[in-house]
Amino acid sequence: MELQTTIPASNPTYSNVFKGLVRELRPKQWTKNLLVFASAMFAGTMLEPSNLINAFIAFICFSFMASTIYIINDIVDLEKDRLHPDKCHRPIASGAVTVFQAIITAIVLFVTSAGLGLFVNIELLLILGVYFALNLAYSLRLKHVVIIDVMIIAFGFVLRAAAGAFAVGLYLTPWFVLCTLLLSLFLALGKRRHELELFTNDPSRRRKVLDFYTVKLLDQLMAIVTGVVIMFYSMYAATEQPAMMYTIPFVIYGIFRYYYLVHMENGGGKPEEILLTDRHILVTIVLFGVAVIYVKQFV
Repeated sequence: MELQTTIPASNPTYSNVFKGLVRELRPKQWTKNLLVFASAMFAGTMLEPSNLINAFIAFICFSFMASTIYIINDIVDLEKDRLHPDKCHRPIASGAVTVFQAIITAIVLFVTSAGLGLFVNIELLLILGVYFALNLAYSLRLKHVVIIDVMIIAFGFVLRAAAGAFAVGLYLTPWFVLCTLLLSLFLALGKRRHELELFTNDPSRRRKVLDFYTVKLLDQLMAIVTGVVIMFYSMYAATEQPAMMYTIPFVIYGIFRYYYLVHMENGGGKPEEILLTDRHILVTIVLFGVAVIYVKQFV
């Protein structure tokens, strides 16, 4: 009998699957869910321990629910993602994670998110339900409907802001809703523009809805949204509190910097990565947050 001279690695497959599942959750995109802290920040109550804890739980809820949607979307777009130069490396598309493993993970995330939401209050649970239903409809059908696709993405950010507000017992003001909606619409349009440019030479590999867009149209829409969001935020700052007007330059520079990255450096495809990797954007957001907290808490 031949003796075994090597010892096999212990469960290397489990390790690879775990890493694949973590990647599938897309934790980098959880930065979008930091918006749940915005309501308490603008209300000047974020530093209260109970509000901070509830806002953090809302952040976890939305992160898990968003990851559930990412998994569903990747399962639905499996064949299309395999043709994409970047998305083909995603765990499900590459085969690192099976569809069955992804479904089980999605169920666990959904139940955990709903349970934590109910623990905070029923309003947060309802908002999570609306977010899930809306994004499920987006994944299955609405992402192929021109204009509606970017508006749903933008409305998802409004729901994040609403979740943060209800989690800490606040209500959204019309100005806050409008600014959040328009800013997120600006980011969604930039993402579509990047995707359109990426597949200029091979339109067959891009998503169907891009057939109804042109770079010129997206540039015009972004220009409109840029002007309106700056005007609305300036009006909010002027009417809310005189000292808030000192935060306007941060908003203008941040939007202009992002606009520059989209048009001059072909950015915009992954807003969450720009937030983490572009030093100018990151510093601007940090300074803006500090300025708002200082004005609301101490002025």
